[in-house]
Amino acid sequence: MTCCRKFELPGRQWRENPLMPLRLETAFQDPQVEAARAWRSAHFFRENFLRNLLVAALLSFGLASVHAAPACLTECTPRIGIVSAFGQEADILVAQTRAPHTWIINGNRFTTGVLRGNPVVIVLSGVSMINSAMVTQLMVDHFKVQRLVMSGIAGGVNPVHHVGDVIVPDRWAMPLEVFWNRDGALPAACGKAADVSCLGLKLASADGKPLPPFDIATATGAVPTGLFVRENFVMTAANAPAGEFRFDYPVDAAMLAVAREIKPVLARCGPKAIKAPGTEPDPASCVTTTPQVIVGGRGVWGSAFLANAQYRSYLFEQLQAQTFEMETAALAHVAYANAIPYIAFRSLSDLAGADGFNADVVALFASGLAETNEAAVTLAFLDAWHRRK
Repeated sequence: MTCCRKFELPGRQWRENPLMPLRLETAFQDPQVEAARAWRSAHFFRENFLRNLLVAALLSFGLASVHAAPACLTECTPRIGIVSAFGQEADILVAQTRAPHTWIINGNRFTTGVLRGNPVVIVLSGVSMINSAMVTQLMVDHFKVQRLVMSGIAGGVNPVHHVGDVIVPDRWAMPLEVFWNRDGALPAACGKAADVSCLGLKLASADGKPLPPFDIATATGAVPTGLFVRENFVMTAANAPAGEFRFDYPVDAAMLAVAREIKPVLARCGPKAIKAPGTEPDPASCVTTTPQVIVGGRGVWGSAFLANAQYRSYLFEQLQAQTFEMETAALAHVAYANAIPYIAFRSLSDLAGADGFNADVVALFASGLAETNEAAVTLAFLDAWHRRK
């Protein structure tokens, strides 16, 4: 038998499997047994040492291969990934997708197919940066995503824009990633003003100087909040192992150029504004100003729902922000970390933190105008992108 080895000692012999421990009846203090035990252990070690080295080398090679060439986990057709933060708009896009196929991954519904000539995968992110980042990375892991498109609703920051305008920023930032100091003085956690590097942090700057903190204006003067904007740390295959800090996440130049060329016709009244076939739209279900597509400027993100006019003014004055929302910059961070080009389209629902009732806000949502115009811009972009190719 090749599995076993014969041990011969004076006055004693037995067969023992070298992979199994000695039987209990042999475990007494007999010098001959102890000698056999030592010989057996040493021989077993020598016999398996090279085999274990070989196994370790093969495992290392396999792991290195996985890291060098990661595979999509579910479906591997090259696609544009469309992440929508607005369910009604996602429904419009899915309804127009040819040869749709639904995949349920961790409870999230991903739809693959062809939309306006482009292979796509569409998913609803849900509200907030956590959902956006999680769903986007899930999409990247399970599908072969070559480009990312984000769409949804956002609050306005630039006061010249109107309800219903669709904003296409050329970069996105996260100003609510902050160092919350005890007062308005520059943080000096690491020994000198503005130095927080010993904490693994970096303050955001403009023109080489840290951005001023947000202060609250009162009748008796400014009240400091101590909120200083930080940059974000991101690790990529290109910058590892050091990583880098970033404030802005630029939109892909080629995708932005196509966005500048599209001329979708945006409606002033949503489909639900027509109460009966053949009748004119209900004026109460229409926005006052015909919406426009506006390309350029900075979009900003935060984990808070912004309803503070003073903070909106701070974002516009210090960052020249155009729109504020809760998902796109998280997607931009995931896109940058995975070296995937991206762009985002955001329909303005209101002026964030504005005082008073705005009938246009009611009309935007009640008439279905928000999702209709948002989908129109996304579809126009996909048409133009397909023609470009």
